[in-house]
Amino acid sequence: MTKFTVLQMAFKNLWSRKLRTFLTMLGIIIGIASVITLISLGSVSSKAVTEQVNSLGSNAIMVSITGRGAETTVPYEEVLEWKTQAGVEEVSPEFRALTNIRTEALNKPLTIECVTEGYNKVNNFYVQAGRTISYIDVKTRQKIAVIGVDASAILFPNENPLGKEVFIGGESFIVVGLLEEKGQTISRSFDDTILIPISTAERLFGQAGVSRVNAIADSEEHVNLAVKGIEKQLLDKFNDDKDSFKITTSQDLLVTLELVTSTMSFLLVGIAGISLLVAGIGIMNIMLVSVSERIKEIGIRKALGAKKRDILALFLIESMVLTTIGGIIGIIIGISSVVGLCHLMGAVPVISPNVIVSTFVFSLVIGLIFGLLPANRAAKLKPIDALRND
Repeated sequence: MTKFTVLQMAFKNLWSRKLRTFLTMLGIIIGIASVITLISLGSVSSKAVTEQVNSLGSNAIMVSITGRGAETTVPYEEVLEWKTQAGVEEVSPEFRALTNIRTEALNKPLTIECVTEGYNKVNNFYVQAGRTISYIDVKTRQKIAVIGVDASAILFPNENPLGKEVFIGGESFIVVGLLEEKGQTISRSFDDTILIPISTAERLFGQAGVSRVNAIADSEEHVNLAVKGIEKQLLDKFNDDKDSFKITTSQDLLVTLELVTSTMSFLLVGIAGISLLVAGIGIMNIMLVSVSERIKEIGIRKALGAKKRDILALFLIESMVLTTIGGIIGIIIGISSVVGLCHLMGAVPVISPNVIVSTFVFSLVIGLIFGLLPANRAAKLKPIDALRND
């Protein structure tokens, strides 16, 4: 028999058992679709987080202070002195407070960011109208506020917020700036931000010192130098207790992210691989049943001159056709799922061609490996024994 004849016969046999063929392919379809969907969505999430980390800048430094004993914060004035350390360009001591914000028409709880003049530069977050918080505002404890676009829409719908009065914690503040639209991260939105001077906030909320500081080095090359300077200041403050604070750079976050991403990808591929393995076993079982049902047909073919390799090829091709078609359908469903889910999430789909090619090749390999045993069993049948089968 020619290769084309064998292929034609394989398709004919599978088409004659359409429901069984579809159910046999279902495991491969689900497995392939799962691999593409899980890995692609993992890539989308990884890309989003990486972009957020990169938006901090390659010279970003984050300091978290837990303190030592009863002393769990650092006065913001001391933090501002870190700028004298080599490699440090700017620092931004910050703390947050949730309180009621009141206007003439609204009373709503919102989060306040209590900051210094370095906030905008460190966070790369500037105003589109008005002005930012200045050194003088912090020094003289001015009651002013700079608000985000979403906060402006909530507090002053369809109005220019500049010069408007808001009441924060019962105190009157004047809006002097409107922040540019920044968007949101996984953990927070920047556009509902309300900034007030940290010195004013300490008196208003009874806060003493800060436990969170963001900083930037003057260049990517000087990040480690800046970290050492900040570390020295904190060790002096907390009597050489290294457990009293944690310093993280944007590069540290990227390394951690890559490690987590690679681990998750490995786990996802492993889970999807198990489902494909189960699908392969299912194909082998169905093919063995098919061989049992077609013993007399095999005997007739051999009696008419079909060789062992022809029977072997017939059943192997049937198995590989099952996994190939199942793989193609799984790829289509997987890509459609990724595009649909990303559309719902408002994200850009990330589908690697390598993943598609790898899954398709894997489906072919499954068809070859798990079709080999049934095909070999069919090929070894003796014509006389096969024809005697009832």
